[in-house]
This record gives sequence, structure tokens and C-alpha cells, in this order.
Amino acid sequence: MLSRVANALYWMVRNVERADNLARMLEVNEQLLLDVDHIDLPRFEAFWRPIVQSTGDDTLFEELYPKGRSAEIIEFLCIDKANPNSIRSCIGQARENARTVRDQLSEAIWEELNGLFLFLNSPDADALLSANPQHFHETIRKSANVFNGIISSNLSRDNAWDFMELGRNMERADKITRILDFTTFLPKEGAEASLIDHHWNATLRACGARSSFQIRFRNHPTPQNIIDFLIFDRNFPRSVRFCIDSADAALHRISGSQRGSFSNEAERASGRLLASLAYGSVDEVLETGLHDYLDGLQTQFNRIGDEIFREYVLLPDSDESVPPIPGESISAVVAWQIQQQQQQQQ
Repeated sequence: MLSRVANALYWMVRNVERADNLARMLEVNEQLLLDVDHIDLPRFEAFWRPIVQSTGDDTLFEELYPKGRSAEIIEFLCIDKANPNSIRSCIGQARENARTVRDQLSEAIWEELNGLFLFLNSPDADALLSANPQHFHETIRKSANVFNGIISSNLSRDNAWDFMELGRNMERADKITRILDFTTFLPKEGAEASLIDHHWNATLRACGARSSFQIRFRNHPTPQNIIDFLIFDRNFPRSVRFCIDSADAALHRISGSQRGSFSNEAERASGRLLASLAYGSVDEVLETGLHDYLDGLQTQFNRIGDEIFREYVLLPDSDESVPPIPGESISAVVAWQIQQQQQQQQ
């Protein structure tokens, strides 16, 4: 498969997954605030800021919105085109990737993605977000579910499928850790501290994990059990371990190598992370500290993403020109890739 096609499929699905999970994170916060009997404006504003912090876009947000009002945070995360990680921007990027590989997709996939793109760029989307944010987020999630369902039922299990599986699971693993990390930004003292317990239940709902969690833990939603389930469960499709296992399997199908071995650095990195998750425990997480442990996972996700890019997207004769890639972010890789594509088009 051409590296251009593989990269477009990978990022098409990854951007849809990013928009879906951002909508889920916003829903967590809205559900939290429904449990508040009374909260003044400054505290209300403070409960929206952690979402921007957890997505890593706080610097850009402060540049665009110095006052940082809650309405501005919602606009920034949902429909602001100046934010490359807003829901509107993610779907726009996914649609552009899909446009370049239309021959690899069914009409149903294109129609669903293009329909969501057209909705998000219409006045109806702005009006719905203003009048009923919860319904706005539900619309994004339902469309993402339909998009993924069409892919699952319509496409052959070939390399195109594998690259889409790879993108979906890498993004999903990253965003599950960010949803979990949201708790570490909440106030630890005062009246708001009681909301942390409500947050854990909201987290399960946002991850679509409530029913599966109840089956395993018999409705005992302690923080330890929720962390254990969302990070280490081997069967729940949104747990970090399940996602990395699926990504590792996709990588080995693409290369043709046997699982348990590796033929490139991406497989080595994914296998090492999968082993640590397979033998890890919630006690290890709590000993390290939830935020630090999740931050370490995100660094490893970025490392795998970097190696996927080097192995399957970079042309062999351009490898020496790639800039150093910071371990904490893949943005440098993406920026370099966009720059190279623009130069080739000139």
C-alpha cells in the first residue's frame, strides 16, 4: 500500500475518534455540573478549564481567549477552526483525508463523514451547541458510531483496514487516559471536592463502560476499580490494554511478522507497552500517582505513533531530513509532514 494512502486512512479514522472522545469528555463535565446544587461563576469557570488542560491546548486557548470564560472554552473545543483539535477541525481533517482516498472507501463511509462535516460547518451546528450542548455532543457521538459501524461491516480485512484499526485504537487509548486524567485537575478541597466521586461515575458513562463495569465489579464503582477496568481490562474494547493489544495486532498483520516478536521499532514499542499493561496493576498506578502514570502512558503512545510514521509514511531518502521528534508530542511530526506535502505540491 502507498504510504500516502496508509497515512490518510490512519488519520481519517484517528481524527473521527478524536472528535468522538472530545465530545465524551465534554459530556463528563456537563454531567458533573448537573450534580452541583450551587456554584458561583468563578468556580463554574474553573470546572471547564481542566478539559483544555487535559487536551494540551491551554496555551493556544489563552492566546485566543485571554478571559477564558466557560462559553469560550466550549466554543474553542467544539467549533473553533483556529483550534486544530476542536471537534469541527478534527472532522474537517478527517473528511479531507477521506477525500484523497475515495477509491479506498465505500459510498456509505463517505456519505456519513461528509454529512457530519456539512452539519458542523452549518449554522445549525452553532445554534444547537448554544441551545442544547448535550444534544450537540450526542450528535457527534452517534455519527462517529455509525461511521465506525459502516467501516466494520463494509470493508475487507486488508491493509487498509489494518491502518484504520491502528489509528482508531491509538487515538482511543490516548483519549481514555485523558478522560481519566481529568480527575487529577479537579479541586481537591472545599465543596467541589465532593464532585470527584460523581466524576468517577460520569467517567464510566462517557466511556460507554457502565454496563460492562457493573458485570465485572457488581456495581462497586470505587476509583480503584474504575482505574483497573479502564486501563487493564483485557476484554472491554475501550480499555487501554485492549486498544494497545488491537494496535499491536494490526501492526503485525501489516508487516506479516509473528506476534511476540518484532520487525520494526513500532512493533517493539507496542509490544513493550502491551507487556507492561498485561502485567501491570492498579496498585502500581496508585503508587506512581494517577497523573504521572497516565502521563507516562501518553509518552509511550506518542513514541509508537512516531515509529509508525517513520516506518510507513517517511520515504527512505527523506529520513535524514526529518527533524528531532519531542517525546512528549507528535505535533512536530505532523507539522513536518504537512510542510513536506506543501513543498511537493509547489
